[in-house]
Amino acid sequence: MANTIGSQVWREKYAKATLENALRNNLVAEAICKVDRSDVKVIKSPYMTAPTVTVQALAGTYSPADFVSTNDTLTVTDEFIVSEHIMDFQSALSDFDLFAARMDDMMANVAIQIDRFVLNNLCEDGTGSYTTPVGGFTTASNINQIFGDLVSKVAGYSDAYNNLFVVIENTDLPGLMVAGATNGFMVADGVIKNGKVGSWMGVDIYVVRSSTFASETLGTISYTNSGHRVFGVKGVATYAAPRGVQYEEKAVSGKTGKEIAVYGYCGFKLWTPKAGLIVDITLA
Repeated sequence: MANTIGSQVWREKYAKATLENALRNNLVAEAICKVDRSDVKVIKSPYMTAPTVTVQALAGTYSPADFVSTNDTLTVTDEFIVSEHIMDFQSALSDFDLFAARMDDMMANVAIQIDRFVLNNLCEDGTGSYTTPVGGFTTASNINQIFGDLVSKVAGYSDAYNNLFVVIENTDLPGLMVAGATNGFMVADGVIKNGKVGSWMGVDIYVVRSSTFASETLGTISYTNSGHRVFGVKGVATYAAPRGVQYEEKAVSGKTGKEIAVYGYCGFKLWTPKAGLIVDITLA
């Protein structure tokens, strides 16, 4: 005769069970961009044309140039939202706090999509460009050349040595690790959690999951970033995320339980005067 366990015994045994955390992607956008969480939908940042200096002999004549100022504008353009209806019996018969666990998962996934949105905008809008040697980051013998070439793209600007970064995907990491075994590159447990796995030639390296850089339409923006990565100077771009990630609980007409809606807003701007400090990397 088969053994049976009474439902009450089962419930008591697993009453304190918790849901295993789902695998989640690293979030790195906030580490390399400025973030504005105010309620302002449009952010204006004026910039001026660079003044032109004339060198001439003493007592020469000059002609004043017209002063020109332009407003750079960041506009909140996109909404990121996920909603689900959880029936009352699903929550009541669950062995863990279903609403809390599901909401946490939904908020994390909204944040991940905002991160992808920002990274793809950054890659798309950078005016610098670079194509790696064949094999890209996956070939260990390329690593020193790639980082040397990238740093040279921004070297000489006053902002260039203020926190350089590169964002790669997890499939790029083997070449770095092999090269690092020879060059003393270390991966520290404490920094893996926020996507940063170390630095090379003064460049902080952030790793995201494959397919983060995409050729697709995300909200109002279309990208052609598959096979691309991004390098540059931290803090020259801003994304607006008014109020961060929010949630609402709503009753569902004619049904038990409730609807959970988790959402966030985002807008992005790579400020025009600093666009050359972001380099779109094409993998060869």
